[in-house]
Amino acid sequence: MPTISHLRLNNGVELPAVGFGVFQTPPDETRTAVEAALSAGYRHIDTAAAYGNERQVGEAIAKSGVDRSEVFIETKIWISDYGYDQTLHGFDKSAGKLGVDQIDLLILHQALPSDFDKTREAYRALETLLADGKVRAIGVSNFMVDHLTALLDGATVVPAVNQIEVHPYFAQREVQAFGAERGILSQAWSPIGGITFYRDSGHTSALQDPVIGEIAKAHGKSPAQVMVRWHLQQGRSAIPKSTKPARIAENLDVFDFALTGEQLTAIDGLDTGKRGGPEPADITLETFGRPIPEA
Repeated sequence: MPTISHLRLNNGVELPAVGFGVFQTPPDETRTAVEAALSAGYRHIDTAAAYGNERQVGEAIAKSGVDRSEVFIETKIWISDYGYDQTLHGFDKSAGKLGVDQIDLLILHQALPSDFDKTREAYRALETLLADGKVRAIGVSNFMVDHLTALLDGATVVPAVNQIEVHPYFAQREVQAFGAERGILSQAWSPIGGITFYRDSGHTSALQDPVIGEIAKAHGKSPAQVMVRWHLQQGRSAIPKSTKPARIAENLDVFDFALTGEQLTAIDGLDTGKRGGPEPADITLETFGRPIPEA
């Protein structure tokens, strides 16, 4: 089994640096994918209320034989459940589907710029859940500098994590730097420039990038492994996803080599500044709101 390095959050909680993501994985495939991930050695699973597969994640963990205390579970509250009481209930829904009493990391899935007061109230609910011991750490996702600034203005707990789109073609360095100065860990979704990116941005896949390909060849590793390693060496958490057992295992096998300073710089130089996911400023309840089913 690979050695998994851990990252210490700003409240002292440790999370495995490489997690397993299930974004866009259909519920029926999620169970087997998470079972394969746990079997390969992953101990950090990232899901979300909006993915519609929290129940299957919980079932896979329960069936795996891996002790619950060894698995770091991260999930997200969707914008439809923002507001203080609604977010407290959002926790109940997620915990119920996951089949757990405590969630390791609970984060807000998006800022809601059109109703930031609701976002603030949702975060206040996360602070309550943290104080009550129902979650071990809290954070945000897809928050830009202006969103973080507005949130921190009234927050009593600094978010432990900001999960954002980061890969060689889109690095969001300003957001990362802002977070780092305040003890907020950057966590990369689409860490290997996944489908969302090259479908929507007009760019090809980073897996086919010649610069990354050459570095991979030099280390006897795959392009995906090089990209995960790039995240780790720059101090980020990364949550690659796959449904193929061989790829799932490959994405975790990144602890037996190191990229050189020149190689890290070469990968940094690939940034296009083009986002693949939705524009955070465009998130509204009218466009993106959808009810999250009860547990």
